[in-house]
Amino acid sequence: MATPSSAALASRHARHSPQRDEQEAVQKRTFTKWINSHLAKHKPPLEVSDLFEDIKDGVKLLALLEVLSGQRLPREQGRQLKRIHWVSNIGTALKFLEGRKSVYRGSPIKLVNIHATDIADGRPSIVLGLIWTIILYFQIEELTSNLPALQALSNSNSSVDSTASCETGSPPMKRRVNNKFQGNAKKALLRWVQCTAAKDFGIEVKDFGPSWRSGVAFQAVVHAIRPNLVDMEVVRRRNNRENLEEAFALAENELGIPRLLDPEDVDVDKPDEKSIMTYVAQFLKHYPNPQHSEGDGQQDEVLCSSLPFSQSKEERKMLRELKVFLDQLERDLLRAQATEGSLTDKYQAFKNFHVQYEMKKKQTDQLLQPVHKEGKLSVDQALVKQAWDRLSARLLDWHIHLDKSLPGPLGVIGAWLHRAEMALREDIPLQHVHEETANVLHRKLEQHKVKCLHTHRCWQF
Repeated sequence: MATPSSAALASRHARHSPQRDEQEAVQKRTFTKWINSHLAKHKPPLEVSDLFEDIKDGVKLLALLEVLSGQRLPREQGRQLKRIHWVSNIGTALKFLEGRKSVYRGSPIKLVNIHATDIADGRPSIVLGLIWTIILYFQIEELTSNLPALQALSNSNSSVDSTASCETGSPPMKRRVNNKFQGNAKKALLRWVQCTAAKDFGIEVKDFGPSWRSGVAFQAVVHAIRPNLVDMEVVRRRNNRENLEEAFALAENELGIPRLLDPEDVDVDKPDEKSIMTYVAQFLKHYPNPQHSEGDGQQDEVLCSSLPFSQSKEERKMLRELKVFLDQLERDLLRAQATEGSLTDKYQAFKNFHVQYEMKKKQTDQLLQPVHKEGKLSVDQALVKQAWDRLSARLLDWHIHLDKSLPGPLGVIGAWLHRAEMALREDIPLQHVHEETANVLHRKLEQHKVKCLHTHRCWQF
């Protein structure tokens, strides 16, 4: 029998080292709390207890993506779901993710070397990798990409000390997000912290690991949002655990930021970077217009000073009020959809919501005009745009569902009309070769003719 080499034994030990196991445990706890903070908005609310087990059937995974995107996704559901149904649900989720585009790269998110069966088996590293990809796309990338100065920085050749160590500090995963995409989002988030919080107090934050262990950086971020909540002189005299506990408590109780971390998760030699990034990114929503102070470095001064947007306090107030209105309208819409009633009643309810939607459209269009010369939105604008897009998708989805529910051939006509409308709205990529563009246009016209022909025949029937 062959004896394993020392290298093989070392590799096996590294895979099962206590430090690696603890980092995986921290990620599991953090990601579970992050997921539950969003599933609480689902109708009905859902909750994940054991991430590796509860995600196996794909039902809660699809629910999470629905909450984040505002779109309704097909699923297999019921009390007696079998493994084949689990794999189908997870496959739907993976296909949905791969159809989304990265804001930084402008290309679809690439998910490689993983199968729905890995998630159905509850493989820890694969599940954590998938959830991390969702967090990167739907939270960290979406928010940081709307900070113009940080976007410029992330596209430069500048480096961040911890970029290379990001992968080594976390459990291995087959399905990895593109390294360039991850680096950009990470650099942008780190620069935001450096420009908004650390710089004012001479705090060195050079990574999403040891720099946060003392709790001072967390306190500085809270102070940057609500200065009256934190006395930084007192903070400097306290120990790590006290600072961490107070920072997390203040963020949760005063700012409404879900508590994803505990002091013992961070006060370790190598805190988990992904978990800290997930938590810190939440603060972006509460601090859309970072203030800057003069620094020593000219480049930092330019970067930090360009963070504020030329929006008045009144405009920012209007954006936040609009965001609250849209969120409430979406919740009311979901409740109305779940309410029992006749098709006529449901059409009337849809009409009432659509009227409110149209009344806000002009105001929304005006408030979402880019305030930066590069066409970037402020974070407040980005949040409103996300809420508007979710509401638009839900209204369209409801309309399609109602039209399909019409009796007899009317339901078929409704479905065809919506497909025809979606085909007309679909973007047609302009190819470098004119013949290719002509072929695309020809196919689209043929598809539209077929749909119109079906509709005409059905009307004759």
